Amino acid sequence: MARYLGLDASTQSLSALIIDIDTGAVCANHSVVFGERLPQYNSPKGFLVHEDPRVRHSDPLMWVEALELLLADLVKAGVDLGSVRGVSGAGQQHGSVYLARSFNTVGAWSTDRPLHDQVRPLLSRRTSPIWMDSATSAECAEIARAAGGDDRVVALTGSRAIERFTGPQIRKFYKDSPADWARTSEIHLVSSFMASLLVAASAPIDLGDGAGMNLLDLSAGTWSRELLDATAPGLGAKLRTPVPCATRVGVLADYFVKKYGFSPETPVIAFTGDNPSSLVGMGASRPGTAVISLGTSDTVFAAMAAPRTDPRGYGHVFGNPAGGFMALACFANGSLAREEIAHRFGLDWDVFADAILKRTRPGNDGNLLLPYFVPEITPRLPAPVVRWFGSDAFVNGREPFAAARAVVETQALSLRLHSRWIGEDMNPILVTGGASKNPGILRVLADVFQARIVPLKVSNSSALGGALRAAQAVGGTAWEELARCFSAPAIHLAVEPDPATRALYDKAGRELEHRLNEALANPFVKG
Repeated sequence: MARYLGLDASTQSLSALIIDIDTGAVCANHSVVFGERLPQYNSPKGFLVHEDPRVRHSDPLMWVEALELLLADLVKAGVDLGSVRGVSGAGQQHGSVYLARSFNTVGAWSTDRPLHDQVRPLLSRRTSPIWMDSATSAECAEIARAAGGDDRVVALTGSRAIERFTGPQIRKFYKDSPADWARTSEIHLVSSFMASLLVAASAPIDLGDGAGMNLLDLSAGTWSRELLDATAPGLGAKLRTPVPCATRVGVLADYFVKKYGFSPETPVIAFTGDNPSSLVGMGASRPGTAVISLGTSDTVFAAMAAPRTDPRGYGHVFGNPAGGFMALACFANGSLAREEIAHRFGLDWDVFADAILKRTRPGNDGNLLLPYFVPEITPRLPAPVVRWFGSDAFVNGREPFAAARAVVETQALSLRLHSRWIGEDMNPILVTGGASKNPGILRVLADVFQARIVPLKVSNSSALGGALRAAQAVGGTAWEELARCFSAPAIHLAVEPDPATRALYDKAGRELEHRLNEALANPFVKG
């Protein structure tokens, strides 16, 4: 049996997916939801509550403990982990972990103690800022100024200095906690942190995830000396040299062999970011297919035939695990906003879908609703947090069915508006993430984009991408063969666009663009 394990350390859960190359089957698909299984970390949505809504940190020990729970769940479910021939995975992008002692000082994990107890003394910082953190506006400005301006940062890294990116987060830590910064010997992304746990050694950051740090020179494939110096003194010594995505970073530590039954010498391939991993998992690693991921945040991404950057400065360029680059636009208020609207109006997801499909009309009589409950990334809208673009009737709790359609339509229009710079074909569009199961949302996406919308059969595309990358790097299976076997879309669930809605949504898109431009020039708060 040629089986490969993919892991995905996302915002709210840690997931595992195992594929069998010989049979073309998914053998296991399990998740540990942090808020449900690890309530002691006080992170019901995957992050610690903070009085400042811009601050979003997680406890890295929660991810360590979740790994042990997840592997134990697989064993209890009868999964033979000894049949796994390679492991890779992904982590939520931009999050960072800070160590006083390198993983290279560990030697070996002891099976006599829980793993999180052994990791705790390695940390120089007890919490990890994650992608949702937006408390670094001052640091972004400082980095850009030191590097010669926003255009220079974009030219080097593919993105402006962005609040949630790792470089500005590192600079804030250096400024706010100089003593802890001084005793920090090593910095990891969530992805390289999880890989390091598995090999009991310091795993390097891969190029795909490293591109989301505001530190990587994309053309050279290494850290930019300009940006290292602009971010924090001595930063270069705290980062290992980045590596290509297919790099073997070690073998599974004896701890996992003895405790969970993995085979000795099982290779571990460099982990990457969740978005690059999803690109591979969706079978979209070559230009020509766009992807929309509907998760805690919403993202639009696509492989690029040639690298280009967003002239507005909202979009990003990351590494493509299959080679080359990918473009991405991220919207922080994705499922967070949909869930809040559903909660405020007492709608379960079946009723939410029914409101769109049966109880309201396309265009929603011109009603727009784009609520921001956390500071938005695309377009860049800082605190105060709660902003409403739309009817006061929605804010005041009236018109529940219209509110359901309005939030989905307006989010879809924003996705379309802010992904035009990518310049790649947007038909068909593959969709993944929890909300991709909602038929009402799929109908709106098809009509707004005037494109065929096709869900993936396997919902966790990031974990699948990890398994596929392990199969390609260890087993040598071609990308095309892997995509054919495991990334085939659910054609029977495809939603075709209604051409009669094209003009209606073109008009609504122009209205949204006008109102957003006004709001960016003259910020206001409602709700």
